[in-house]
Amino acid sequence: MSGKVRIPALVAVLALLLLPLAGATPAAAAGGPSVRLSKSQAGTGGSITVSGSGWRAHALLMMLICGQATPTRGVIGGTNSCANADGRAVTTDAKGVFSKKLPVSEPPVPCPCVVHVATVTGASASADTVFQVAGHTVEPLPAEPSAGRLSVLSDTRLDGSSGLLTWFGAPPSRTLVFTVGNAGSSPVKNPVFQVGTSHGVFAPQWDDQQFSGTIAPGGKAEIKLPVELSAGAHGDYTVSMKYGGRVLAEQPWGVGRPWGVTLFWILVCVVVPAAVFRIGMAVVDRLRPRRAGRSTGPPRHRSLRVPTELTLRMPKFGKTAASQEADAAAPTTSTLPWFTPDSDPGTAGRLSAPHDDSPTSPTTPIRKGLT
Repeated sequence: MSGKVRIPALVAVLALLLLPLAGATPAAAAGGPSVRLSKSQAGTGGSITVSGSGWRAHALLMMLICGQATPTRGVIGGTNSCANADGRAVTTDAKGVFSKKLPVSEPPVPCPCVVHVATVTGASASADTVFQVAGHTVEPLPAEPSAGRLSVLSDTRLDGSSGLLTWFGAPPSRTLVFTVGNAGSSPVKNPVFQVGTSHGVFAPQWDDQQFSGTIAPGGKAEIKLPVELSAGAHGDYTVSMKYGGRVLAEQPWGVGRPWGVTLFWILVCVVVPAAVFRIGMAVVDRLRPRRAGRSTGPPRHRSLRVPTELTLRMPKFGKTAASQEADAAAPTTSTLPWFTPDSDPGTAGRLSAPHDDSPTSPTTPIRKGLT
């Protein structure tokens, strides 16, 4: 009988011992991203192994040691409170698990410190775990302001569209719209939000945007903040909104390529060479010498004329010696410019070709009776 009583008592004791262990990993039980450390305390110059699970598959993460931070309040001063120079990047595997060593270095602000792990691209996700840097100053956290606390109540969206000028490289612009609620006990008057845009792995550039109005405790308001990129921007961007040092919302933004700029440069590469060619041809045609019959002024170049006597005396190639002698023996007539063919003294009274009239010429017929 006593043995039957001891068994339930032993089970109750084991249950009490295992209950704290079951509640030690609430993030893992909830299925969210979690971070574990090989050591909870280490000095500068050493290293710790940071492991995590529950992250997005193949996600790029950044690991940092940050001061003035707790898992409940987060990193109060943002990344300016972290040892950014000694941070490490890591990529999760297909199951969302990672493990990598992180060098220990002192953050620029006093502890309490945490190891802060956050996504670099894609949907925003982060996790913090307590870590103590041995020998580093420890100071209490600044008091939480008693003013109202704003939280995002709806999904963010980007209103607006690109026009014709954006197609030719004008700065793309949108309006970030979201709804916030005041979860504090005091009203929030004219809150200042920080809006930043990031491209790829680059950090966002923050710009202060003030909302004109008062949000009462328990009330809500729709916030519209303008967002503008640089001229010619294209690709995948992420618009982030931060309030009170914490990022409250992120919205992806895909910006199309300004094809009008590409078309403009194609036309420039085609039109400019054609115009230069036309101008060059006009200059060449202007400077080119013109023919004597077409030009009104004196000819620029005088042609070389060969005298007729020299032409007659020059041997003609391609002919035999007999033909050249026959051409040399053939009489030639020349007409002077101030004589007409009828008044030429050399041709007057002679209509046939010249010939020899001597009695001894073999071509002269011999008349009978004269011998």
